[in-house]
Amino acid sequence: GFPNAGKSTLISVLSRAKPKIADYPFTTLVPNLGVVSVDDERSYVMADIPGIIEGAADGAGLGLRFLRHIERTGLFLYLVTLDYGPGRDPISDLRTLRAELGRHDPGLLTRPAFIVLTQMDRPDVAELLPALEAAVGPVLAISAVTGQGMDALRKAVADALAAGGRWTRKRPANQSE
Repeated sequence: GFPNAGKSTLISVLSRAKPKIADYPFTTLVPNLGVVSVDDERSYVMADIPGIIEGAADGAGLGLRFLRHIERTGLFLYLVTLDYGPGRDPISDLRTLRAELGRHDPGLLTRPAFIVLTQMDRPDVAELLPALEAAVGPVLAISAVTGQGMDALRKAVADALAAGGRWTRKRPANQSE
């Protein structure tokens, strides 16, 4: 997502990661990793990378330095929300994010992905959901503040990773890690 889309807040709620969270762009300067527990048998590693902006594939913002980190990613969450910047909206942000990934490596666009509308606790954001779904298809709507949609997101990611063969065996419930 773009800066301030809620990436660090999301990983802090779903895992024990403790990223720096602040209300200004580019708070995240290095990727943060967290383990997300789904149930007794399943967990996955989630990465929070610094915000991607237009021109990232050419080095704008933190640019290529972090686009390279996502090359091993099995599934993407495109986090979008209502930003107060001029010309910014979730649909154009999503197009920009996908364009930057594609410019870096077109193969990244073939990976499984979910579109996640964050900050659903804000009424102005909640009003955007129907238009966003009409434009891009299914959207997972979440609020890290209220917990709305967090369990559904956790499970959807786990199910998609399992369907994609990212888990080769399940650990028996009585076996420790």
